[in-house]
Amino acid sequence: MIGSGTSIAFTPLLPWWVLLAFAGTAAVLVLGGFFLRARGITFRALAAAVLWTILANPSLVDEKREPLRDIAVVVADESPSQQLDLRRQLNADALAAVREKLSGLDDLEVRTVRVGLDRTEDGTLLFGPLERALAEVPGKRLAGIIVLTDGQIHDAPDGDNGLGGTGPIHFLLTGRKKESDRRLVVESAPSYGLLGKPLEVKIRLDDDAARPGESAVIGIKRDGKPWRQIAVRPNATVPVKIVLDRRGQTFFEFEVDRGRNELTLENNRKVVTVNGIRDRLRVLLVSGEPHPGQRAWRNILKSDPGVDLIHFTILRPPEKRDMTPVNELALISFPAHELFRDKLNQFHLIIFDRYRRRGVIRAHYLQNIADFVRRGGALMVAAGPAYAGPLSLAHTSIGPLLPGRPTGEVYRRGFRAKRTIQGKRHPVTARLTGAGAGPRPWGRWFRQIDADGKRGTTLLNGLEDRPLLILDRVGKGRVAQLLSDQAWLWDRGFEGGGPQAEMLRRVSHWLMKEPELEEEYLLGRIRNRRLEVLRRSLKPVNRAARVTAPGSGTLRVPLKDRGDGTATGSVPVELPGLYRIADGKLNAMVAIGSLNPREMSDIRTTDRFALPSVRAGAGSVVWLGETGVPDIRQVAPERRVAGRGGVTGRWIGLRRNGDYIVTGIRDIPLLVGFLALLLALLPMLLGWRREGE
Repeated sequence: MIGSGTSIAFTPLLPWWVLLAFAGTAAVLVLGGFFLRARGITFRALAAAVLWTILANPSLVDEKREPLRDIAVVVADESPSQQLDLRRQLNADALAAVREKLSGLDDLEVRTVRVGLDRTEDGTLLFGPLERALAEVPGKRLAGIIVLTDGQIHDAPDGDNGLGGTGPIHFLLTGRKKESDRRLVVESAPSYGLLGKPLEVKIRLDDDAARPGESAVIGIKRDGKPWRQIAVRPNATVPVKIVLDRRGQTFFEFEVDRGRNELTLENNRKVVTVNGIRDRLRVLLVSGEPHPGQRAWRNILKSDPGVDLIHFTILRPPEKRDMTPVNELALISFPAHELFRDKLNQFHLIIFDRYRRRGVIRAHYLQNIADFVRRGGALMVAAGPAYAGPLSLAHTSIGPLLPGRPTGEVYRRGFRAKRTIQGKRHPVTARLTGAGAGPRPWGRWFRQIDADGKRGTTLLNGLEDRPLLILDRVGKGRVAQLLSDQAWLWDRGFEGGGPQAEMLRRVSHWLMKEPELEEEYLLGRIRNRRLEVLRRSLKPVNRAARVTAPGSGTLRVPLKDRGDGTATGSVPVELPGLYRIADGKLNAMVAIGSLNPREMSDIRTTDRFALPSVRAGAGSVVWLGETGVPDIRQVAPERRVAGRGGVTGRWIGLRRNGDYIVTGIRDIPLLVGFLALLLALLPMLLGWRREGE
């Protein structure tokens, strides 16, 4: 539809300042004439006005206008909280009704913005997409904004700084007032903690339908296994003590049963992940006698900032009788009583390096060490020649703990350590630098103590494929046995050396039960939106791991063995949350995004985030669960846009802006040629005639 508009424009023949000066001068003269009652002054004033108008050069401008349709923006919240059974149908019906009502309005274009479809977002981000959509709408054409949501908007402007000045905004809330729901809230939780030290997590059970004096039971799982239960009263903060028993991430799940009134059960469970760290690894190193490898042990252990080392070397056993002056002897005797009874449990790892029985550490102290290992401690024995003789540790209460029983033989010729079949797959030796054979072999050693190796896992062999490095589990503890005292040759670089420091570091960490060095281990990692599964085993693995995704969906991840003790596989993942990986008896967890997404933490319908934008501009809030979809009208820009004061109105309004574009202009001069001259001369002639009378 084409319209028109007419206006008057001026194109002055002289600069405006000249015209203003002319008008001022003429006004003074005319006023003076009226004051003196001069004859003909009226005709002279009319002549001056006509002359000034001719110099201003007025023209009639006729515009051809094409009206533009107004634009209404409809925002549809399709986040997970809108997909609840109670809201899904109401949301769909309301959106269809709004579109139908808008289609019946004249000269109106409707643009729809869908939000909440990206499940990786933490919460409902509505105002950001809305502002981007409004950037493409001319301000003079915006009729209004209609938002269908439950009101849980997580990018709403703070305080009263709502989305104002853009046009009327109407929030149609897909729910009822004063909805009730039971939900768990984690008020505070540590992100890391020391192993064995108690930590505190503060939780709160919010329940709008709870009765006075009522209590509920919260079940707690640790890494997917039931751990404990606690009774709590609703709407009160409860501190919960937790303890970490392993390094790395530990997942604690808090879950409460269904309440009296529930909108969803997804916020009845919260997950807290705490990263466990070891304070410091306390190591007791006892050297039976000075030897070249003693310094290598100290260098390896002291180079690790996470290790507290106490080292004693027995220089002068009790049975030694010589003429050394007393003032040249050590002033501190070997503190056997203090180390092996009073403070034994303060150590994590005990290492015997070329130790032989000399009466310094008595039998009941050795029994304390054996008990320490069975209760969960760690022991390593680096054997020297004495291990094959009558003064061997194998003939003490520690002997039953050691996987390699000595045969009495000591080999004294060169050999190269090489990995066994299990050693090629075990995480302690699988990827040590060098292959132990081939073009880059490890350097030779020249002494090996023979042992049967009937127990434990042999990782390295020496001469005649006899056991060289054996690992074993005893009770709750672990034992490692190195049947040679010449590992230091690798540290010195003899014949190219070998990975002594890395091997002993891995052995120490395996003894300390570090998860990444377990023989049977399952790990999940997220990289580039893919869930990568790592399965470690001493036996080849070529099967699929089962993954439980958020929302109880199940995925299968095929694993392919790589021949080095690991099998890997990956699948694409999108949804944020906690993924549970299972393979036989092994379980692992991995988190994507937020473990406790804001989207489902509180799903009660609310107008709290909508009201600031309604107050900042014009608009309304309508509760669809109580009033239904309101009527939609087009109103003039100066009229109100909602019924009943803008709150829960039965109708909402969109502004009729009447914007247009100009398609053509015709300019018609009003005072030109002889007619303009005649209009100017005629009042002057009448004025002269009046003065001549």
